[in-house]
Amino acid sequence: MAIIPVILSGGSGTRLWPLSREAYPKQFLQLFDHHSLFQSTLLRLKGMEGVGAPLIICNDQHRFVVAEQAQGVGVALSGIILEPVGRNTAPAVAAACAFAMETHPDAVLLILPADHLILDLVAFQQAIGQGLGYAQSGHVVTFGIVPKTPETGFGYIHRGAGNDGAGFAIQRFVEKPDVVTAQSYLDSGAYYWNSGMFMFAAQVMMAELNTHAPEVAYSAQEGLAQAIKDFDFIRLDLASFSTSPKISIDYAVMEKTNLGVVLPLDAGWSDVGSWAALWGVGEKDTADNVIIGDALLHNVDHCYIRSESRLVAGVGLSNHVVIETADAVLVAAKDSVQDVGSIVKQLQQLGRREHQNRQRVFRPWGSYKCLNIEDRFQVKRIRVNPGATLSLQMHHHRAEHWIVVRGTAQVIRGDESFLLTEDQSTYIPLGVRHRLANPGKIPLDIIEIQSGSYLGEDDILRFEDDYGRSSD
Repeated sequence: MAIIPVILSGGSGTRLWPLSREAYPKQFLQLFDHHSLFQSTLLRLKGMEGVGAPLIICNDQHRFVVAEQAQGVGVALSGIILEPVGRNTAPAVAAACAFAMETHPDAVLLILPADHLILDLVAFQQAIGQGLGYAQSGHVVTFGIVPKTPETGFGYIHRGAGNDGAGFAIQRFVEKPDVVTAQSYLDSGAYYWNSGMFMFAAQVMMAELNTHAPEVAYSAQEGLAQAIKDFDFIRLDLASFSTSPKISIDYAVMEKTNLGVVLPLDAGWSDVGSWAALWGVGEKDTADNVIIGDALLHNVDHCYIRSESRLVAGVGLSNHVVIETADAVLVAAKDSVQDVGSIVKQLQQLGRREHQNRQRVFRPWGSYKCLNIEDRFQVKRIRVNPGATLSLQMHHHRAEHWIVVRGTAQVIRGDESFLLTEDQSTYIPLGVRHRLANPGKIPLDIIEIQSGSYLGEDDILRFEDDYGRSSD
């Protein structure tokens, strides 16, 4: 019986703004080392006996980031399922079950969020081994994190009687408690943090979904039956999938099933759900500060300071978070960082863009970084990966000047086709079809100067595209 890991990668990570953005959320960030949280999730499964190629579930906007980051750590994927709309975890799990059963009817699925930190890989892998036995015998397993503190930001699982082995029956799920209640849970030893990690046979979970949440099961199965497949992507049908209610797998199944088992997990786990959580797991100096990047501090203690692009100086701070990026700075009391999402909501309401993208925006062909934007002009640095090609396109409202600063550019401009090398440039008039490619073996870097009445990314009319896109 094969184990198919299912990585849920649809989160937006708003509480880690301004580092985490809608187009590039926390699971894709390198918060601890040179691997992103998503890559670390893939790597902790690598080499585990009986574990097959992971299946990823994400939204359309992140599809190329997922593919590129998996390739970057040498992990082959069994597929990338694209949700046309977010419907919480139950529909995602249902789609994964339906997909797995097409080729592996007896598969056991291991459901993992893409954005968790787990420090003790041995303990994690041992728990997966224990969970497999329960899943093979028809149980629906969830992994409960052994609590260390009276955490009020997590839901809890109240364990019941012990089963044969390490697992316990599930007595109930409880919502996020107040601090007094959380302390009582910690003192009792009978409660675990709800990790959002599960393990079960695909057939068993689908049967439970059909029993307890038939609308979810039906919409996911129909969404997959009508899916469009291109490259490694499986695009769930919008009309079918969007009929599913928005509901978590906890509410849809786990709180209703008689098959539930909770396995305690003590593996240095963190959901990396806030800046305070990052401070908690970070390497601290003698004043209990976590410092990342260029920072000078005086009389500062118990703080998380992160600089992305310039010097950050702090004086007389205690229990604060300071996050600097090229276009936004967050300063917050550490005990208030759970409210950072309210700033993101304000940005959305005001029609601003700082919640969407950082200065560097990733595309399937590479990335671009906005260096300056003013009325009627914008300057970008564009990087095209070796062998990659942008779409054949034109713009109604802007012209572009390209200057090559590294590498070789293959340019199509109207009926012309020519090469540009370092320090050479060209001009793309408004309304002219054009295309940029990197035929070389090193990254191509160009400076692009846009000028015109409108400079938005939606001013692109595509004629051909290697990546199936209709807009950037």
